Amino acid sequence: MKITEAIIHKHGINPEEYKKIINLIGKEPNLLELGIFSAMWSEHCSYKSSKKYLKTFPTKNKKVIQGPGENAGVVDIDDNDALVFKIESHNHPSYIEPYQGAATGVGGILRDVFTMGARPIATLNSIHFGSHKHSKTKNLLNGVVSGIGGYGNCIGIPTVGGEVKFDSSYNENILVNAMAVGLVKKNKIFYSKAKGIDQPVIYVGSKTGRDGIHGASMASAEFDENTEDKKPTVQVGDPFTEKLLLEACLELMKDDSIISIQDMGAAGLTSSSVEMASKGNLGIEIDLNKIPCREEKMTPYEMMLSESQERMLLILNSEKIDNGKKIFKKWGLDFSIIGKTTNTKNLVLNFNGKNVANLPLSSLSSEAPVYDRKWKKNPNSKKVNIPKDFKSLKIFDSLKKILMSPNNSEKSWVWEQYDHTVMGDTVQKPGGDSGVIRIHGKNKGVAITVDSSAHYCLADPVTGGKQVVCESWRNLISVGSEPIAITNCLNFGNPEKEEIMGQFVETVDGISQACKYLDFPVVSGNVSFYNETKNKAISPTPTIGGVGLIKNLDCMVNRNLKEIESHIFVIGKTLGHLFQSEFFREVLEFKNGPPPEINLFNEKNNGFLIKRLIIEKLVNSVHDISSGGILVTLCEMCIAGKIGAKIKVPQNSLGIHKYLFGEDQSRYIIEVSKKK
Repeated sequence: MKITEAIIHKHGINPEEYKKIINLIGKEPNLLELGIFSAMWSEHCSYKSSKKYLKTFPTKNKKVIQGPGENAGVVDIDDNDALVFKIESHNHPSYIEPYQGAATGVGGILRDVFTMGARPIATLNSIHFGSHKHSKTKNLLNGVVSGIGGYGNCIGIPTVGGEVKFDSSYNENILVNAMAVGLVKKNKIFYSKAKGIDQPVIYVGSKTGRDGIHGASMASAEFDENTEDKKPTVQVGDPFTEKLLLEACLELMKDDSIISIQDMGAAGLTSSSVEMASKGNLGIEIDLNKIPCREEKMTPYEMMLSESQERMLLILNSEKIDNGKKIFKKWGLDFSIIGKTTNTKNLVLNFNGKNVANLPLSSLSSEAPVYDRKWKKNPNSKKVNIPKDFKSLKIFDSLKKILMSPNNSEKSWVWEQYDHTVMGDTVQKPGGDSGVIRIHGKNKGVAITVDSSAHYCLADPVTGGKQVVCESWRNLISVGSEPIAITNCLNFGNPEKEEIMGQFVETVDGISQACKYLDFPVVSGNVSFYNETKNKAISPTPTIGGVGLIKNLDCMVNRNLKEIESHIFVIGKTLGHLFQSEFFREVLEFKNGPPPEINLFNEKNNGFLIKRLIIEKLVNSVHDISSGGILVTLCEMCIAGKIGAKIKVPQNSLGIHKYLFGEDQSRYIIEVSKKK
């Protein structure tokens, strides 16, 4: 087939990139080779617009075992235990086909975790929808929640935390960010770097079909009004097969059979083979006739670009092939030797006895374009006049309006559709500051939380980036854990637009500043660009997944008020910042002005104080003050504990509305028993 300009454009390759491809490989690519470049050079796989800025994240501390660059990040949680975790987006697929989009988002992130040798112990999610009044929202919400529950419940891994948000900026581009956490022994962590020449390359798991072709490049493009024709690019998941694949892989990992292992995620067999070989500075040769296919007459192009789920690529010790085959046969899964590692540093594909593609691996990985895109500073954080009429509003009427709003209303109707107690180690279920999972058979646990901060970031990306990291930090502190590290999913519009790129650059700066100061590094993550339709972008939405260690579960606390006549304290300085607060946004429908400032010294200082109070068992309950201010935070504590509260508002110049609804940061409410 002759490669025309239309075909090149359809593959998401611009004219300059096409010229670069010809220079790198010394010829015009055939259709298969063009498809491979389309996947590997897509924003989703190459990070070509974000790579420059992602390098500024702090990625190490004394607990980090593996930072960015692998399937997932790994941190040390003592006693030879390690935690493996990552968050990823499945935004575009979930808008096109909400059930399967969300389900395969969960399946994909679980594979990233067990590929590293870890048994998944928890999942979380951050899901954002358009206005609750929008015609599509109800269907999308039902489909996504059903998909998350359908996959997680069937595979038998608890969903222990998350968030559901609504805003009109997501009307045509919903966000589905899925996080998974797994447990592994430090000496049994597996990596994706290929080693050794002439080692067998083995395909395991489900058969390859035609679902998900162009999934990576579809996720790297804006939508137009017609999404129906994109449905074939959405993968179809099978949680029961994934459970078999999980058990088979973990069984094979018990000895030294596996040299390297890689999940077939975005861009399927293409990305898994390229990443394994290029990380090991080797070549790889594949016979496509050996690929197990579930559909007839599949072409090399379809096989290489399919994103059929529940598949892995392994490089095995050649002496262990029979043992591996036996294990996968026992679990009813395909096991096929499809190729070998070579010293050519090329990706070589053969089909029906002919060479159908031969590409230098460097051209697909290290030589992929990296853009230094133009960006401009965000103009939105200017001071504006405060609305004068709010002081006459009744406090309890305002409170009810906030609590009834879609973003602040109680969400148990969502998480009750997820199994949060399967495996028997969930000690704090969804609905609190963090989910907590016991390390099986021990009296220690891990706290896990997921948070986002879109309206703060829209108003001021640097401050918003700091705030979302600090929110994660506070949620982990509030249950008694020591915060260790984060994973992030950065959801933005089209990076080719200067204002969107500016939002991204400044948000990354804010995240970096907070992570450095708090010693709370980024160990894994994902960037999702092009979240826009017809030139309308989503609000900048960084989602942060944080993990912390509770060394002694006897010291764990929650936000539920415990006893009558105990004392209630506010920790941290209250200045009464109302811009971007839920009071202004929901009660006055006023959405202008800057978000509250972040003082990182206060954040760290107040957090360490709370942690010490918890360890010394001086507090009954703790809840960080965030959305809605002191009054909404206290309501949540009262409702959770089924106990009322009587408080005094200080007689100062702030005024009652600023004191009760201000969203100043770095604050907590604690309950202290009279005798303490």
